[in-house]
Amino acid sequence: MAAPTLPLLHVGHAHRVSSSGLVLAVASALAFSSSGPLVKPLLEAGWSLGAALLVRMGVAALVLSPSLVLAMRRQPSFLRRHGRIILAFGLMPVLGCQLFFFSAMQRLPVGVALLIQYLAPVMLVVFVWARTRRRPSALVLWGSVVAMVGLVLVVDISGTSFDLLGTVFALCAAVCGCAYFVIAERASDDLPPLALAAGGLLTGAVIMAVLCASGIMPFVAPAVSVVLAGIEVPWFVPLLWVAAVATTLGYALGVMAVPRIGSRVASFVGLSEVLFALGFAWLFLAEVPAPVQFAGGALILVGVVLVRADARSALTPRTEAATLPVVPAP
Repeated sequence: MAAPTLPLLHVGHAHRVSSSGLVLAVASALAFSSSGPLVKPLLEAGWSLGAALLVRMGVAALVLSPSLVLAMRRQPSFLRRHGRIILAFGLMPVLGCQLFFFSAMQRLPVGVALLIQYLAPVMLVVFVWARTRRRPSALVLWGSVVAMVGLVLVVDISGTSFDLLGTVFALCAAVCGCAYFVIAERASDDLPPLALAAGGLLTGAVIMAVLCASGIMPFVAPAVSVVLAGIEVPWFVPLLWVAAVATTLGYALGVMAVPRIGSRVASFVGLSEVLFALGFAWLFLAEVPAPVQFAGGALILVGVVLVRADARSALTPRTEAATLPVVPAP
């Protein structure tokens, strides 16, 4: 069976970039960014990655589950009509992105893994360019270059060592990141954003539970204490924040933002996550950013402004719609 296609909504050109969408996208990046600095001490204290991800996705799915139940009650055929896209969302943006990134991080320096994963916005621009054979505007090209230069300055790539498998994992994480923005753009009245997020998180949690129960992913969850901002707290404090606040709000606000501003603009705004993560690491882990990282952050913001300016300048929607294949449900 041929893979289904979905409209890219002209990747920013059919969207009038709304202020509310930008606010939601930035808030989503802010929420996501607190996860790393809070999960890191737990992993260092003995928690396994499988246990942390299972609790993170499971609690977030539970919080958002009323929206999924409501959508199913309103549309008796909801799962039949949208089950494949929900499964794809759970497999790629929810589960795949996290597993591939952390797998890459174990084989590559953290900065290199981050740099490759955050190539997602540029990968999206290049793919649409190749797919439609329509050259992006100068604003988009310059915005991409400036944002990537800023990203190189923000992440620490000193002491880089090449690892083929780690690089493949990081590239897979970037592809899953692209899928997040493209699939989220499908959200509509017929497929409510919160129901999409809840279904994807539930899918990811169920698959992770199977992986942990079968022993493929170790499940280790000791009752430990961690130090955050100089204060010793029990394990459930950072984990509940990451699960019930960071992950829940990150996905919920993100899938609400993308249909409003388009996948391309949303993907570049998502680069602000790495800037917020530096701030949380500074606040909770006393990891002080270097001056060059502040300069890189400024360049990322300039790149986002350029891409947004291109989206705002497209006052007339284009008539040709690009299509992007969605990974079919296995």
